[in-house]
Amino acid sequence: MSGEAAAVHPPAGAWRARLGDLAALTKPRLNLLVLMAAAAGFCLGSPGAVDLAAMAHALGGILLVAFGSSILNQVREREFDARMARTGARPLAAGRLAAGAAVGLGIGLAVLGAAYLLATTNRICAGLAVLTLLLYLFLYTPLKRITPLNTLVGAFPGALPPLIGWAAAGKLDASAGTLFAIVYLWQMPHFYAIAWLYRDDYARGGFKMFPVGDPDGRATGRRMVLYSLALLPIAWTPAVFGLAGFGYALGSVLLTLAFAAFAVGFYVQRSDAAARRLFLASVIYLPLLLGLLFWNPPPHGFPLGR
Repeated sequence: MSGEAAAVHPPAGAWRARLGDLAALTKPRLNLLVLMAAAAGFCLGSPGAVDLAAMAHALGGILLVAFGSSILNQVREREFDARMARTGARPLAAGRLAAGAAVGLGIGLAVLGAAYLLATTNRICAGLAVLTLLLYLFLYTPLKRITPLNTLVGAFPGALPPLIGWAAAGKLDASAGTLFAIVYLWQMPHFYAIAWLYRDDYARGGFKMFPVGDPDGRATGRRMVLYSLALLPIAWTPAVFGLAGFGYALGSVLLTLAFAAFAVGFYVQRSDAAARRLFLASVIYLPLLLGLLFWNPPPHGFPLGR
């Protein structure tokens, strides 16, 4: 095949690589947790039987906004990502995709998702989704290069997906705050573990993550332990509000104690291995906790609708 023909008809491998780069922009693994949290909020917020069709509409719109947010975040941070080993191979940081095209794709997905939520759910749900995107892109993202407090701020939009799902199903009330509080507190040990593992990388990228200024890890470890222990009285509050049964309450305490044990393990050892164990525990903890809600709903709770 001539060079001109090859340019017009790129090899199949090139198309697969391009599709892989586009998929990577959307951060699918991170957004899977977003979907799980939003689904839990939808089920808990449903006033009656869970309407599976309505939940599918809500999750579809939420996912589109989340994809758009992930893409636009990488556009904003591409120069800093290029300095770090952990993120240097990302499509925008490595220059494999054009920033202008990514901006168009990110905005398009976010607008499409918000419009879809507005058309299929309600204004509160769509508004919360847009608020999450704005806080993530224009508050948390720049704060990462300004202050170590960025994690406390960034955990706020990170904890909004359950409320978005709840709002899509029905009316927000005080009990909706239980899932928000759980996800907010969970994020702290989770992201501190990541920041410790990549503290040198973050320093090269110019990100002021907390462990960057904590060389011996003692202060980081204290925060991990405090936030994981703070989850103990919070994780079982869905049962207090009548959103889950006794099995969930007991299981949430056992899970949270195990999670806290990994945080204590980091505080004692303050090593990369201990941080990696805590990170893996955090990735397991949240899906298991949300799974408990579905396994042990309140009496007559979570019946599946049409």
